[in-house]
Amino acid sequence: MALFKRKTVGRPGEWYYCLEHQKVEEGPECPGKDRFGPYGSPEAAAHALETARERNLQWENDPRWHDGASSRDTPDDRD
Repeated sequence: MALFKRKTVGRPGEWYYCLEHQKVEEGPECPGKDRFGPYGSPEAAAHALETARERNLQWENDPRWHDGASSRDTPDDRD
């Protein structure tokens, strides 16, 4: 057991999805590196992985984040 275990404190009504335990938690029970949230309801937290998947697809298809393959493959010519 660690001598100085840091207790993560959450607020009532904040819901998280724990990636390690694959379950919904009220208040953060697990470290931040292992969870998504906070969400406003347990139902929203239960769909955390689906929400992340949808957002990743939106990001991958957003032209504002992609300059094209040619600009990434060539060195920067700014002088």
